[in-house]
Amino acid sequence: MKKTVLLDKHIKLGAKIVDFAGFKMPISYSSVTEEHNHVRENVGVFDVSHMGEFEISGKNSDRFIQFICSNDIMKLKPGKAQYNCLVNHRGGIIDDLIVYKIEEEKFLLVVNASNIDKDLNWIKSLNKEYNCSINNVSDKTSLLAVQGPKANLLCERFTKEDLESLSNYSFIMGTFAGIDNVIISKTGYTGSGGLELYVSNDNVEHIWDELFSDENLEVKPIGLAARDTLRLEMGYCLYGNDINESVTPIEANLGWITKVETNFIGSESIKKQIESGIKKKLVGFIIKDKGVPRKGYEIFDKSENQIGEVTSGTFSPVLKKGIGLAYIKNNISLNEIYLKIRNNFIQLEVVKTPFI
Repeated sequence: MKKTVLLDKHIKLGAKIVDFAGFKMPISYSSVTEEHNHVRENVGVFDVSHMGEFEISGKNSDRFIQFICSNDIMKLKPGKAQYNCLVNHRGGIIDDLIVYKIEEEKFLLVVNASNIDKDLNWIKSLNKEYNCSINNVSDKTSLLAVQGPKANLLCERFTKEDLESLSNYSFIMGTFAGIDNVIISKTGYTGSGGLELYVSNDNVEHIWDELFSDENLEVKPIGLAARDTLRLEMGYCLYGNDINESVTPIEANLGWITKVETNFIGSESIKKQIESGIKKKLVGFIIKDKGVPRKGYEIFDKSENQIGEVTSGTFSPVLKKGIGLAYIKNNISLNEIYLKIRNNFIQLEVVKTPFI
């Protein structure tokens, strides 16, 4: 198992450590609900250094990334980032990722930890025509997510950069806590606002310690369990649960990052799907009664015909109800559907995401 530079600090803080995507990672430090609510109301710091980072550069780098990604890369300017999908020739989702435009001919791709090797091999296999430089810097890069409504208040104490000027999916390359060349990005996967800090492994312990040095702010370390409940309240997809190579961005409600006119890999398959319609779609739901949905639970219509399956589910600390995402057969009535928990059928309400 791999470990992040900060593993010993997590252990000293009493974190529960689990194996996650090939890494030893902190799943929680206290209760998941307590950590979840703290991020919604205050500020918390996540160690997400297990994520993968690839640098892609060269005179054809924009054309190359446009070819392999579903969104319109040509809209990006230096200092901007973009949510994206890598898709295969059939339109299936290889991974979801964020693309950062560092310079005119240099990009940073941030991918899921479980997909680092798969993504890297896929990208390299398509590079012959474009002759770009592809550098895997995952093992040299740490990533801290400082999330919550007080994230800017905390981070502005460690930098002279104008954090208030950052719009969503924008970033600055600047000095943070005395460390140069830190990417300070207005991104995150909690829906509570905040920043992400990309820093070299050599400097991440210093930055971690600095973030927790101010006793006037109630800064808390947050584990991956709360990160999961936070992202689910926002209806954000998790790779391996809600998206994988067997589903397309259209089925996964990611049409907004799928620009078929750019002719990326798989765009022809997705065009045909848009024209002919989809057989299933990802929806959000709330349990009307008591119960907590879990991945793999089956969903039925009022005649007890199975019509879908839960991909992600949890108890929402904010709504204090069970919520989840599920793939449901398309073009059927969603007015009366039920989740089967053990031998009980519990009615669901399909809602638009985010849940809060």
